[in-house]
Amino acid sequence: MNVFPMPQATESLLTFPTEFPIKVMGRTQDGFAQAIVTVVQKHAPDFDAATVEMRASSAGRYLSLTCTINAVSREQLDGLYRELTAHPMVVMVL
Repeated sequence: MNVFPMPQATESLLTFPTEFPIKVMGRTQDGFAQAIVTVVQKHAPDFDAATVEMRASSAGRYLSLTCTINAVSREQLDGLYRELTAHPMVVMVL
């Protein structure tokens, strides 16, 4: 028996607006960072590209970017995740 009610699919555990970090991983290749920044700015126009944190994998084959946006809604985050996960240069989004 579940004592705590489960959140409905339309409910959000986040309170908006909020700073929200998104980690995007892909193979190290020319244009990867700019392509990701372009997608992020489409969904979060106030995102400052200068704040992107980049980290290469130990072998240098992969690059992870952490983009912290000012999230204003669940719909904004859902749209951003959908576009990032569908991007051909992206391996994983967290």
